[in-house]
Amino acid sequence: MKRDKRIAEVFVIAQYTDCPPKNLNQVIGNSRIVIHMSKEEKMLEELKRIRELLEPKPTLAPPKGLWNEFMDFLSKYKVMGLAVAFIMAIYLGELVKALVDDLVMPIVTFAMPGIEWDTIVAGPFRIGHFIGALITFLIVTFVIFLLVKVTKRWGIE
Repeated sequence: MKRDKRIAEVFVIAQYTDCPPKNLNQVIGNSRIVIHMSKEEKMLEELKRIRELLEPKPTLAPPKGLWNEFMDFLSKYKVMGLAVAFIMAIYLGELVKALVDDLVMPIVTFAMPGIEWDTIVAGPFRIGHFIGALITFLIVTFVIFLLVKVTKRWGIE
């Protein structure tokens, strides 16, 4: 039997035998069904399956009414969590600024007697004030790093 290279044979077995068939006539003789599909048809079927998998799932209709839309917005974008984090960050920054101004910089002033850190200037630049802001920034970033590390360990997003 001459076969075209473009045709692939797919055997759907309707009846099982102990020994596999040796040729196509034996398959037909054992009442098995033979289906011929071209490569193009196989590719088309595969593309259809892929398209079905890639099609987006239908989404729920947006809530009706201004209040429902607002509540959906709050829950979808986690706005309340963001607001709480923002407010806490403001007060954390103030706390760290007080720590630097009232505890750390007096130690620097004690180490350098006769010079107040806030009044150190170089020309028109207030170097002392900048150093205080830099120390505040470093402490805040270190505290945030520790908070992120702890929340990851606890499994909080």
